[in-house]
Amino acid sequence: MRHLLDDEARVTTQILALSPDAADGGRKMVDRVTQEAGGPPGFPLLGDPDFSVINRYGVFNPEPFNGRRVPHPAVYVLDRSGTVIWTFLDTDARIRAENEDILKALGQIENEGQGP
Repeated sequence: MRHLLDDEARVTTQILALSPDAADGGRKMVDRVTQEAGGPPGFPLLGDPDFSVINRYGVFNPEPFNGRRVPHPAVYVLDRSGTVIWTFLDTDARIRAENEDILKALGQIENEGQGP
């Protein structure tokens, strides 16, 4: 996700990541990504250790994954009015949305802003 958006798209698009980790766990994750990927994620990581937002979106995973409580992998693309226009959700914590699919959904928003 770090390289998903080009410079032009970053002007009008915001990526937010939601993690069940508290601040300390989030910092460790950012440090790990920075070390493995050669740089920070490039988008805010929001902590939700009490699962309040995760539950609100219905992505709580009751089954531990690698001994941890984690949400189901999910991606939501919202348009400028806050309407969800595309969703990815899987119950397998190893399966993630494909960048190409996310970019296609973002393209829909871009195309909506253009006239006929």
